[in-house]
Amino acid sequence: MKAIGIDIGTTTISGVVVEVDERRHSTVIEAKTIQNGSFIRTSNEWERIQDAEKIIQKAKVVVDEFIDKYPDVHNIGLTGQMHGIVYLNAEGRSVSPLYTWQDGRGNICDDKTGKSLLKEIEEKCQYKAASGYGLITHLYNEKHHLVPIEANTFCTIMDYLGMCLTKRTHPLVHVSNAASFGFFDVQKKCFETDWLNKIRMDTIRLPEICEDMEVLGMYKDIPVTVAIGDNQASFLGAAGSENNTLLVNMGTGGQISVLTDQYFETEGIEARPFLGGKYLLVGASLCGGKAYALLENFFRSFMKEAIGQDIPLYEILGRLAEKGMDASSSSMKVQTTFDGTRTDSGLRGEIRNISSDNFTPEFLTYGVLEGMIRELYDMFVQIEKGMEIKIVQMIGSGNGLRKNKVLCEIAEKMFGMKLTLSECKEEAATGAAISGCL
Repeated sequence: MKAIGIDIGTTTISGVVVEVDERRHSTVIEAKTIQNGSFIRTSNEWERIQDAEKIIQKAKVVVDEFIDKYPDVHNIGLTGQMHGIVYLNAEGRSVSPLYTWQDGRGNICDDKTGKSLLKEIEEKCQYKAASGYGLITHLYNEKHHLVPIEANTFCTIMDYLGMCLTKRTHPLVHVSNAASFGFFDVQKKCFETDWLNKIRMDTIRLPEICEDMEVLGMYKDIPVTVAIGDNQASFLGAAGSENNTLLVNMGTGGQISVLTDQYFETEGIEARPFLGGKYLLVGASLCGGKAYALLENFFRSFMKEAIGQDIPLYEILGRLAEKGMDASSSSMKVQTTFDGTRTDSGLRGEIRNISSDNFTPEFLTYGVLEGMIRELYDMFVQIEKGMEIKIVQMIGSGNGLRKNKVLCEIAEKMFGMKLTLSECKEEAATGAAISGCL
């Protein structure tokens, strides 16, 4: 059967039509991506907000185009950027912009206390969260009287799209999105209301949550299912839903995700709700593919000074990496934590064991690629040791892997297993479409 999947990203809105067979294998029939283009400029450098209604209008155009072209579509699945919130009134309409996951108000120091909201929460509740998490945004807004008077509750932007399509008056939020707001017990699948009461959050209703793939309602006689988080959707679209599957993603950042029935968390590893009561164990590097981009920019800047030309050098870097791999007895080690880590924002990268024999462009290039994978592998080792898990397959996604065969070979060597690249490029939208068929 055919299904539509919509992914509302921060910079783009993507849609796919997929054919899903009885074994839940999917084939993308058509894909479409448009610019989001809805950021609202403000005088606050820390503020990252988008026009919620503009996003909905754009997403509906994509949905309508697909329905017109494929009238035999059986369902519509949704996903998008997690963590952010839009306030809703009692009629289920937006009364605010979308406060995105990039919003920095949680980090602002209070003039009176000299502390940020995140610091206050950590001291009061021993709870670590991040600015951009929906409930952090709301607590800041509440403290500074920024919550709209008409606000009754809130939800993610993809939840709001589901409401607009089905004319619901109250949101129904899947646990994969609810957990991204913060103050959420992943094992019990509920908000940590005791902590919220301690902080005295009392001006708004928390949204209703669900664990199953429930139907929100109908749009043009087509069922619309509850939205899921983009991390979960990307995993589903790229790797499926088989337990003990490892997904290695390399984009601007890097990420490993392991699907399991067991709950497990440790420093740097987060357990996120998946579908069917499963967990996605996630470790993320802040730099990832950005480390390779920094290296390219380093060499490009030199070339510009040397010959006066500013030209892309990725093709040359690819050849250098192959030479470095062929002679990889080099002991040069590059730590690619140039932007720190999730648990240590002050950590920086380094290059070790430089010698007169290995201080060459090819060994440096290979070293950066190896460092990108090693950071993810070290996270995987924590999961492997903590759970004694046996991985059955390793899937790769993201342009960092698709466009760099040396990086793929490093991953296979370090993880000790075959890497299979995901067949689809719009993993999140594809996963959303599949989720509606489960």
